[in-house]
Amino acid sequence: MNIKITYNYIFSLLALAFLMSSCKEDSIGDVAEIADLGGPVIPPTVIDKYIKDSLTTPYNIQMKYRWDQFEFGDVTKTLVPPKEEKIIPLSRVVKSAWITPYVQQKSLTFFNMYSPKTFILSGSVQYLSNGGVVLGQAEGGRKIVLFDVNNFKTRGTADYVAATDSNKVKEFVHTLQHEFGHILHQNILYPVEFKTVCKGLFQGENWINISDAEARQDGFVTAYSSSGFDDDFVETIAILLIEGKGGWEKIINSIPAGFSANGTSQADAQAKLRRKEALVVSYYKTAWGIDFYELQKKTRAALVPLL
Repeated sequence: MNIKITYNYIFSLLALAFLMSSCKEDSIGDVAEIADLGGPVIPPTVIDKYIKDSLTTPYNIQMKYRWDQFEFGDVTKTLVPPKEEKIIPLSRVVKSAWITPYVQQKSLTFFNMYSPKTFILSGSVQYLSNGGVVLGQAEGGRKIVLFDVNNFKTRGTADYVAATDSNKVKEFVHTLQHEFGHILHQNILYPVEFKTVCKGLFQGENWINISDAEARQDGFVTAYSSSGFDDDFVETIAILLIEGKGGWEKIINSIPAGFSANGTSQADAQAKLRRKEALVVSYYKTAWGIDFYELQKKTRAALVPLL
């Protein structure tokens, strides 16, 4: 009996010693010295400094150009990184043709409160299953994705061709104005009347199958504006701002005599566009205290030298 107790006691001591030795923590050295823990540290570049000084510090906006496809939401899409030489010219346009007019016409406080805080850049467009392409998109009012950056050129660039590249500059500014318009109306809704101006003429997803010229015959400023109420509103804003008063009148006067395929007369189509213009101008004044025509002048004045 005593021998059994002694053996059990010795066995327990050996087991305890084994457990204590097994639980002893191994030293892994100084964790701070492990290279690239959490990813490599990239020293700031000239591009980073420009973005910081011109966008991040004054407006709390970051422009992310280093490639991370997860930023685009769908890793199955075929996209390419933006070329670094495009980043600073694009940043200049973002500031001069979009930020500065709003800050000058309203205030820095207003812009910083409502502007998106992150830009993600893709060198190529994103293709849709219906044959369309995505040039820009906003996510939750805080993030804007800009596509096709590698084809961006402004006047003064060595290989700039005004006939084609000026439209590309307009497309980028158009995207900014379009997405910011969404942010504004998501905070304060536009007049309900706007939805009735082209009642019964919206195309939904079929917008991809009509041209801008055809859409204008029904009172839409672009084909995309015929896709739905909200896009009709922000497309009207964007075109008014980037084309200016003269360009807007040119669009209205380009509508041919006769009737559209949907039976809209030239006079009716022109009246619809003018009514939408009036509603946009009124919305900016009553909702935001902004003189839209002055904002339009400032935006156009900043844009023209780039075209």
